[in-house]
Amino acid sequence: MQLTELSGSRHAVGLAHGRAHASRIQGSVAVYDRLFHDFVGLRWQAARREAERFATMIERGFPAILDEMHGIADGAGLDWQDILTLNCRSEISLTQASGGCSAFALQRHGDQWLAQNWDWRADQLDNVVALKIALDDAPPLVSVGEAGMVAKIGLNAAGIGICLNAIRSQTCGTGLPIHIALRKILESPDFDSALRVATHDRVCSPAHFLLASDGGHAAGLEVHPGEPGHLTPRDGIVTHTNHFVEPSVTGQVEDFPRPDSHPRLARLDTLLQALPDTTETGEDDLFGVLSDHHGEPQSICRHEDLDQPPDERMETLFSVVMNLDERRLTLRHGKPCETTEGLNVSLN
Repeated sequence: MQLTELSGSRHAVGLAHGRAHASRIQGSVAVYDRLFHDFVGLRWQAARREAERFATMIERGFPAILDEMHGIADGAGLDWQDILTLNCRSEISLTQASGGCSAFALQRHGDQWLAQNWDWRADQLDNVVALKIALDDAPPLVSVGEAGMVAKIGLNAAGIGICLNAIRSQTCGTGLPIHIALRKILESPDFDSALRVATHDRVCSPAHFLLASDGGHAAGLEVHPGEPGHLTPRDGIVTHTNHFVEPSVTGQVEDFPRPDSHPRLARLDTLLQALPDTTETGEDDLFGVLSDHHGEPQSICRHEDLDQPPDERMETLFSVVMNLDERRLTLRHGKPCETTEGLNVSLN
């Protein structure tokens, strides 16, 4: 994995993103053309029409990002509607498709950590990109995600970090699309501002945002068009997989998790509670948690499950560990059990 550094105005950042990763962005379009067809019976042109209704929500809640999205399209040689559709892929597909993803926040010895595996279809592995973005009007940030999308998982120079768990649900309402909301959080100057993206702007479809910042702040936000559920740390730990757990949300929103979501959550809790509190925690310890194979193949570190239908086989495509106090992100592309090498990015 290479880090792509982007800077300047929003359109300039988008243009450079599009030019640097044009082939990967076009690859993302091809992947989601197949995925939309597999899960919701839509081909790409129909999915573009579905995405149009979210443009007004973005214009109302985060209009500045539209200029960057136009820039990505210009740089990649695509229509703006293609980039809009990529950035609304969760809203279009997650009524039926659900990835894996195991995420946790951990505070130990004065350090606030965030970590997760991102599990998705293997045909998207080569379209993962790491972006370091320095805008004229926002804190510098790092985002690891899919080419053509404005954000997914990352941190910023103000010490804000965010992880994402997909939630399969047929609910969709008014608010920011998931990946647009993630980017707005990554541009936040402090924890309270980031929190308001979920509580004030709202998110139009269900997901879990694991939000944390330096100084020991962490919250699990089970977002949906209504008031998000709020999970607070226990012994410095917040964990989440791919189902809702907060009663105020489970009483309002129906989700349809895969059978392995509950066992993975229990396993995360067991592993993190077993970490020794007497020694300093480091990246290798947390990648060890993310490499766990208990319950394989549908484990925290997910490998191909040949018993699943081909279009539903999800694998771990990358793992991220972030130290928010040190403004440091470490990325392992592919399964964390298969490599000790990674991309290290610091915003200090």
